[in-house]
Amino acid sequence: MAKRAETPMPELDDFLCFAVYSLGHAFNKIYQPLLKRLDLTYPQYVTMVVLWEQDDVTVSRLGERLHLDSGTLTPLLKRLEAAGLITRARDKEDERQVRIRLTKAGIALKEKAKAVPEGVLCATGWTVADLSRLTGDLRRLRDDMKELAA
Repeated sequence: MAKRAETPMPELDDFLCFAVYSLGHAFNKIYQPLLKRLDLTYPQYVTMVVLWEQDDVTVSRLGERLHLDSGTLTPLLKRLEAAGLITRARDKEDERQVRIRLTKAGIALKEKAKAVPEGVLCATGWTVADLSRLTGDLRRLRDDMKELAA
Protein backbone atom coordinates (compact mmCIF):
# COMPACT_ATOMS: atom_id res chain seq x y z
CA MET A 1 0.00 0.00 0.00
CA ALA A 2 1.42 3.35 -1.08
CA LYS A 3 2.00 5.90 1.62
CA ARG A 4 0.15 9.15 1.18
CA ALA A 5 2.37 12.21 1.18
CA GLU A 6 1.68 14.43 4.14
CA THR A 7 0.49 17.91 3.31
CA PRO A 8 2.48 20.41 5.34
CA MET A 9 0.56 22.73 7.65
CA PRO A 10 0.32 26.15 5.98
CA GLU A 11 1.85 29.09 7.79
CA LEU A 12 -0.51 31.55 9.42
CA ASP A 13 0.03 34.23 6.76
CA ASP A 14 -1.10 31.73 4.11
CA PHE A 15 -4.58 31.38 5.63
CA LEU A 16 -7.20 33.44 3.77
CA CYS A 17 -9.41 33.40 6.86
CA PHE A 18 -6.63 34.96 8.94
CA ALA A 19 -5.99 37.61 6.31
CA VAL A 20 -9.69 38.54 6.38
CA TYR A 21 -9.80 38.39 10.18
CA SER A 22 -6.74 40.60 10.65
CA LEU A 23 -7.98 42.96 7.92
CA GLY A 24 -11.16 43.36 9.96
CA HIS A 25 -9.07 44.52 12.91
CA ALA A 26 -7.17 46.96 10.71
CA PHE A 27 -10.45 48.36 9.38
CA ASN A 28 -11.77 48.75 12.93
CA LYS A 29 -8.77 50.93 13.77
CA ILE A 30 -9.49 53.12 10.73
CA TYR A 31 -13.24 53.32 11.32
CA GLN A 32 -13.14 53.94 15.07
CA PRO A 33 -12.06 57.61 15.03
CA LEU A 34 -14.25 58.32 11.99
CA LEU A 35 -17.32 56.84 13.65
CA LYS A 36 -16.57 58.44 17.01
CA ARG A 37 -17.46 61.77 15.38
CA LEU A 38 -20.88 60.31 14.60
CA ASP A 39 -21.21 58.63 18.02
CA LEU A 40 -21.84 55.29 16.28
CA THR A 41 -20.31 51.83 16.45
CA TYR A 42 -19.51 50.05 13.19
CA PRO A 43 -22.63 47.81 13.34
CA GLN A 44 -24.76 50.90 14.03
CA TYR A 45 -23.09 52.73 11.15
CA VAL A 46 -23.76 50.01 8.57
CA THR A 47 -27.35 49.78 9.85
CA MET A 48 -27.74 53.50 9.23
CA VAL A 49 -26.19 53.12 5.76
CA VAL A 50 -28.86 50.56 4.87
CA LEU A 51 -31.58 52.91 6.17
CA TRP A 52 -30.13 55.84 4.23
CA GLU A 53 -30.37 53.65 1.11
CA GLN A 54 -33.98 52.68 1.90
CA ASP A 55 -35.95 54.03 4.82
CA ASP A 56 -38.97 52.28 6.36
CA VAL A 57 -37.84 48.65 6.24
CA THR A 58 -38.72 45.64 8.35
CA VAL A 59 -36.31 44.23 10.88
CA SER A 60 -36.17 41.01 8.87
CA ARG A 61 -35.21 42.88 5.68
CA LEU A 62 -32.58 44.83 7.58
CA GLY A 63 -31.19 41.58 8.97
CA GLU A 64 -30.96 40.12 5.46
CA ARG A 65 -29.05 43.16 4.17
CA LEU A 66 -26.66 43.17 7.13
CA HIS A 67 -26.29 39.37 7.38
CA LEU A 68 -27.39 39.57 11.04
CA ASP A 69 -30.05 37.65 12.96
CA SER A 70 -32.78 39.44 14.91
CA GLY A 71 -31.15 38.51 18.24
CA THR A 72 -28.10 40.57 17.27
CA LEU A 73 -30.05 43.29 15.49
CA THR A 74 -32.68 44.04 18.16
CA PRO A 75 -30.31 45.42 20.85
CA LEU A 76 -28.49 47.45 18.19
CA LEU A 77 -31.80 48.95 17.01
CA LYS A 78 -32.83 49.72 20.59
CA ARG A 79 -29.62 51.74 21.04
CA LEU A 80 -30.21 53.62 17.76
CA GLU A 81 -33.76 54.35 18.89
CA ALA A 82 -32.54 55.56 22.31
CA ALA A 83 -30.12 57.86 20.46
CA GLY A 84 -33.08 59.35 18.59
CA LEU A 85 -31.92 58.19 15.14
CA ILE A 86 -34.68 55.68 14.34
CA THR A 87 -38.16 54.62 15.39
CA ARG A 88 -39.42 51.06 15.69
CA ALA A 89 -43.12 50.30 15.24
CA ARG A 90 -45.27 47.28 14.49
CA ASP A 91 -46.40 47.06 10.88
CA LYS A 92 -50.08 48.02 10.70
CA GLU A 93 -50.81 45.33 8.09
CA ASP A 94 -48.73 42.56 9.68
CA GLU A 95 -48.31 42.91 13.46
CA ARG A 96 -45.58 40.24 13.41
CA GLN A 97 -43.29 42.63 11.54
CA VAL A 98 -41.47 45.59 13.08
CA ARG A 99 -40.73 48.51 10.76
CA ILE A 100 -37.67 50.72 11.17
CA ARG A 101 -37.82 54.37 10.12
CA LEU A 102 -35.29 57.17 10.29
CA THR A 103 -36.05 60.20 12.44
CA LYS A 104 -35.14 63.73 11.35
CA ALA A 105 -31.92 63.37 13.36
CA GLY A 106 -31.18 60.07 11.61
CA ILE A 107 -31.70 61.64 8.20
CA ALA A 108 -29.55 64.64 9.12
CA LEU A 109 -26.68 62.39 10.27
CA LYS A 110 -26.22 61.18 6.69
CA GLU A 111 -24.55 64.45 5.67
CA LYS A 112 -21.99 64.18 8.47
CA ALA A 113 -21.42 60.49 7.65
CA LYS A 114 -20.30 61.24 4.09
CA ALA A 115 -16.79 61.83 5.46
CA VAL A 116 -16.48 58.20 6.59
CA PRO A 117 -16.06 56.46 3.19
CA GLU A 118 -13.72 59.26 2.09
CA GLY A 119 -11.61 58.77 5.22
CA VAL A 120 -11.43 55.02 4.70
CA LEU A 121 -10.49 55.44 1.04
CA CYS A 122 -7.67 57.81 1.98
CA ALA A 123 -6.45 55.44 4.70
CA THR A 124 -6.16 52.51 2.28
CA GLY A 125 -4.12 54.39 -0.30
CA TRP A 126 -5.91 52.35 -2.97
CA THR A 127 -7.95 53.63 -5.90
CA VAL A 128 -11.75 53.42 -5.97
CA ALA A 129 -11.47 50.95 -8.87
CA ASP A 130 -9.06 48.68 -6.94
CA LEU A 131 -11.29 48.66 -3.86
CA SER A 132 -14.38 48.09 -5.97
CA ARG A 133 -12.82 45.00 -7.59
CA LEU A 134 -11.73 43.61 -4.22
CA THR A 135 -15.15 44.29 -2.71
CA GLY A 136 -16.82 42.41 -5.57
CA ASP A 137 -14.46 39.46 -5.14
CA LEU A 138 -15.09 39.33 -1.39
CA ARG A 139 -18.88 39.52 -1.87
CA ARG A 140 -18.74 36.61 -4.33
CA LEU A 141 -16.59 34.59 -1.95
CA ARG A 142 -18.97 35.34 0.96
CA ASP A 143 -22.00 34.36 -1.08
CA ASP A 144 -20.36 31.14 -2.31
CA MET A 145 -19.35 30.20 1.23
CA LYS A 146 -22.81 30.97 2.62
CA GLU A 147 -24.30 28.73 -0.05
CA LEU A 148 -21.93 25.90 0.86
CA ALA A 149 -22.63 26.30 4.57
CA ALA A 150 -26.42 26.21 4.09
